[in-house]
Amino acid sequence: MTNQYIGEIAPHGGTLINRVVTGAEREKMGTRAEQAKKEHHYRTLNSVNLSDLEMIAVGAMSPLTGFMGKQDYENVVNNMRLANGLPWSIPVTLPVSRELADNFDIGKDIALVESDGHLVGLLELKEKFDYAKVHEAKMVYRTDEEKHPGVARLYAQGDVYLAGDVWLIDMPHQAKTEFPEFRHTPQQTREMFARNGWRKIVAFQTRNPIHRAHEYIQKTALEIVDGLFLHPLVGETKGDDIPADVRMESYQSLLRDYYPADRVLLGVFPAAMRYAGPREAIFHALCRKNYGCTHIIIGRDHAGVGTYYGTYDAQLIFSQFEPQEIGITPMMFEHTFYCRKCGGIVSSKTCPHPKQDHIVLSGTQVRQMLERGEMLPPEFTRPEVAQILMDGIAKKKAGNQ
Repeated sequence: MTNQYIGEIAPHGGTLINRVVTGAEREKMGTRAEQAKKEHHYRTLNSVNLSDLEMIAVGAMSPLTGFMGKQDYENVVNNMRLANGLPWSIPVTLPVSRELADNFDIGKDIALVESDGHLVGLLELKEKFDYAKVHEAKMVYRTDEEKHPGVARLYAQGDVYLAGDVWLIDMPHQAKTEFPEFRHTPQQTREMFARNGWRKIVAFQTRNPIHRAHEYIQKTALEIVDGLFLHPLVGETKGDDIPADVRMESYQSLLRDYYPADRVLLGVFPAAMRYAGPREAIFHALCRKNYGCTHIIIGRDHAGVGTYYGTYDAQLIFSQFEPQEIGITPMMFEHTFYCRKCGGIVSSKTCPHPKQDHIVLSGTQVRQMLERGEMLPPEFTRPEVAQILMDGIAKKKAGNQ
């Protein structure tokens, strides 16, 4: 199943994939999946697998139609391209234990279920193959250290990958209950952009609350495009990241009071966070291309964690591809901050003053201030946003006690 796309930019690979089954097809696939489940041919998906299944099915990962086979996987890990040469930077795979893999026969159906047994999809098993975890870690994450969250997840998973086309029979619980009004599919966002008359759309990826520096970058981009697609990631993140519901409340408050309503669309990005830095910047760009965006903001250390990546690596990696291969235009911004002497948000490109005049807070500093109940400075973030974050952190803290 595919969708004819609308919009100013073609999906990656030229076709918007749709693996969500409806009507008679859904009934047929559901029957097959139930039979596979009865025969104990099923795989229980974790939150990352569920995010990937949803993203494949709705076309956000076009041209993927399922979990990667060995040829695509090895090409992506080693060369950042699919076997057909199309740029792709992150392996999208379904790991299982060797014991479970031995129970599955090539060519057979595998039911995809949630931890409570809820049937969500069907995998038509085409391949199962071994892979080298350390090699994948070094190539994708540029480190084999287990303290890197992406590497830790990789090392903890099964030793065999299952591959084949997937069909989404019923949306996972998280897709039905977490921000359903903002869970726009690529087909839907393309239709929304067209209705708004937007021809140039810039995407902004975030897993953090938006502060004044982000706001400055977004509004600078809005000066040269028609619309902003604020697209925060709501899949699995690190435990110390600000919870998605708190972040969403902060985004809505900010957009309501400080942005033109007819030039901004808020939607959630259901992907799980990989923390793969430069490679994830490419992945995020290609996904937003599928959503219909013509531009994406790439800041310093996009999708980074710790000190694993160079400050500008997420921007520099785009030079490894021809612009037409990527298709979506990266808008590369310098780190911005509030300067007391300038009296506004600036960057090292525009501000001549020393660092002691700059108000810069790290993510760790922000979390520590919020946990202590301290208001963030208005030069760093809007007071309304700071209050929402402080209340949200206090609520999370109380819930953990």
